[in-house]
Amino acid sequence: MPIKVGLREVPPFALAALRFFFAAVPLVFFIRRPRMPWLDIAGYGLAIGVAQFGLLFLAIKLGMPAGLSSLVIQLQVFFTIGLAIAFLGDRLQRHNLIGAAIAAAGIVLLAAFKLASGMESTFIGFVLVIVAAFAWAVGNVIAKHAAGAHEPDMFALIVWSSLIPPLPLAVLSYAFEGGPAVWHAVASAGALTWACVFVLAWGATLFGFASWAALLHRYPTGLIAPFALLIPVSGLASGAILLGESLAPVQALGAILVFAGLVENVFGAELRTWLARWR
Repeated sequence: MPIKVGLREVPPFALAALRFFFAAVPLVFFIRRPRMPWLDIAGYGLAIGVAQFGLLFLAIKLGMPAGLSSLVIQLQVFFTIGLAIAFLGDRLQRHNLIGAAIAAAGIVLLAAFKLASGMESTFIGFVLVIVAAFAWAVGNVIAKHAAGAHEPDMFALIVWSSLIPPLPLAVLSYAFEGGPAVWHAVASAGALTWACVFVLAWGATLFGFASWAALLHRYPTGLIAPFALLIPVSGLASGAILLGESLAPVQALGAILVFAGLVENVFGAELRTWLARWR
């Protein structure tokens, strides 16, 4: 929702640049640089800041509905698991695969409902979100690899890597979003738009991505990555609780499948062991 509201007044690349600028400044002057190579810090910033969010914001601006985007970008779960197996030597257990498949079926149901209910998407927007999902997966693998065997400060990684995206995003914005008109759009943006910028910078980036990176470092990729599938489910739940929106039976079934998949992913092996003892 903050992305969609912010894009009403600020172009996509400019909004992404503002997000990461305020995620880095002023904290970068007070937070020590994480103990990892600069190449990894820059790579994470480019993958997450420029590729993932630059393309995601652009896709929404080009007509990709925000709700459908939140579903399609969850392809990052499977990209992340695949890249972790290929480059980090991760191994998947049977319950990880079963859980991911069940949760993915729930996401497919939710996406199918949105399309069946008349939600339209542009082809270019759809492709951009898929590329953004792959960029998110690349960032996940970079963060996990860069951390190595140490216990790095993932909050510091997010702060310092957020220094990387603003300049290239600002250049892209100036080149493709109207030149000087971009600065006018930013300068004339209303209080609600600036509130969205700070929610994206401090809430989603500093808190959300730092917590996510820390979990990926501490636990197996196959265990943590599927939890991102809760993002669209939480959006449905908040709409029902806070806005009084009703859930269609298909949406409820999709949400149940996502939760069932996560239960299988986390507790599947233990549950089968427990059941075997009672046979």
